[in-house]
Amino acid sequence: MANPIAFLARRSAKRLADFAVSNPLIRWVWTGPGNEDYANALSEFRPTDRESALEMMQGRYLLASKLVDTNGVSPFAVEMVHDDWFDDLQAFAWLRHFRDARNDEERGFARSLTLDWIDRDGRYERTVWGLSLTAQRVLNWLRHFGILVEGANAEDAAVIARSLGTQIQSLKLRAPFAEDPVDRLMAAMALLGVSICNQDRDAEISARLRAVTSLLDKQIDEDGLHRSRSAKVQLMLMVELTTLRQALLRQSDTYRNELSELLDAMHVALDAISLGTGEAAYFNGTGQMAHDIIVSVQAQNPARARTTGTAGGYGRLIWGRSIVVADSGLVPAPDFARHMHASALAFEFSHGRDLVVCNCGPAPADMEQSELLFRQGIAHSAPTINALSAASIPARGPLRNRVVQLGREPEISADDADHSLVIRTHGYADRFGIVLERRLTLLAEGNSLVGQDRMLKARGRMSGACAIRFHLAHQTQVSQAGDMLKLRLNSGAVWNFLWDGADMRVEDSVRQSAYFGFHRTRQIVLDVLAGDVQEVSWIFTLDEG
Repeated sequence: MANPIAFLARRSAKRLADFAVSNPLIRWVWTGPGNEDYANALSEFRPTDRESALEMMQGRYLLASKLVDTNGVSPFAVEMVHDDWFDDLQAFAWLRHFRDARNDEERGFARSLTLDWIDRDGRYERTVWGLSLTAQRVLNWLRHFGILVEGANAEDAAVIARSLGTQIQSLKLRAPFAEDPVDRLMAAMALLGVSICNQDRDAEISARLRAVTSLLDKQIDEDGLHRSRSAKVQLMLMVELTTLRQALLRQSDTYRNELSELLDAMHVALDAISLGTGEAAYFNGTGQMAHDIIVSVQAQNPARARTTGTAGGYGRLIWGRSIVVADSGLVPAPDFARHMHASALAFEFSHGRDLVVCNCGPAPADMEQSELLFRQGIAHSAPTINALSAASIPARGPLRNRVVQLGREPEISADDADHSLVIRTHGYADRFGIVLERRLTLLAEGNSLVGQDRMLKARGRMSGACAIRFHLAHQTQVSQAGDMLKLRLNSGAVWNFLWDGADMRVEDSVRQSAYFGFHRTRQIVLDVLAGDVQEVSWIFTLDEG
């Protein structure tokens, strides 16, 4: 962590920058005349849906897979109901649905919503003007600037251009002092987009591009995964980087190789943590992401071979129709660990389009008091000891809410020939004298998943109660048939679950999904006392009868 003096200096500078953005006596100096003409240089590759635009005109806003009926009231006047819905609204990604507007009324509606935002939220406010959110809004306004100003009267066009200029200047002023590295990167990407749309000289575009690539070099690991280890962050960056790459290629052959190799690696990494359901595994703050956005992003790169392997501290098994994604629990530097979960040894398992085993996901927006609970090991399909996580999440102090590594770094390895993963966490070694090891193996062309959870002696006497949890997919029905459990999925598929070396119980669980909302489900729990048994074995097998 940076020394306290540097930390305090950065925070003071950031507060000064925020003051400059928010104080009207200062802000007017750099807002611009309001007659800027931004070239239509940023294309929109994400899918558009004219029906969504028409629904918005009726007061129904489907954002982040959540439908909110405003009953004719401006969406910007509605109390925040869901974090992702609010972010989508404020980022203006929905403007793309008006790209194919067929008449002035539709374009006018998009413009009136934008003017309403300027009237309500156009002055600096910490939540609405967060750096990442502002950067996305700037890029979306640039993508669809024509929609906003074509057919507008001179006054409205000037108001929109002036607001865009204000947001751009706020990024320039505040980004250097941002504490969050993702904020700095998003701001740099937005400013690169501005230079492209302003048709700046090649030297200026190149300088902006160097700023972006320099930050990417620090934030993307050798496997192509963002160091936050969050698929949500990965996708957000890839959307904007894909747009910028396309614009640079049109700008000049000089930029042909810029961003391309890096984006290729990021595509591979996103694939590595995605399931057969089409969504990324629920790790480290990632919940349900818009499937159409994932598909449209991945379509920008050639198809890649999907194989067993490791990437960025995750392991992936693939055979037949089965995919397993598991987390070693690797903890990055503190600045990247703000929203991580303590999910060492956890996994998610899909077969075809069916989700079989999962994690609980992030806490719902209206359950802020439970956020830390959803980040703990017990909210994941993983073994824990005494209901404690293999990593720490301090509730106070300089590392508040960041995940902190306990013990040595975890170990993870994959064997493609055996379709197996081996993961070890040392997070319990000092407290309980135990190293937990999990081996996951696909058998029978992916129709069986075998697990072996071992308690290895680290030092002294092993102690504590180990609970191995398997959170089950939405609407899974659980029944016992002799010495095994039958799991009937919503699709009708049936999986048998058998275990050895532990006591079994079935309990309630929950899962947070943008598609289904917050819903109850079930979990299997295997209990064993440390020292009594050193290995617990279990198997999921597809019932083909």
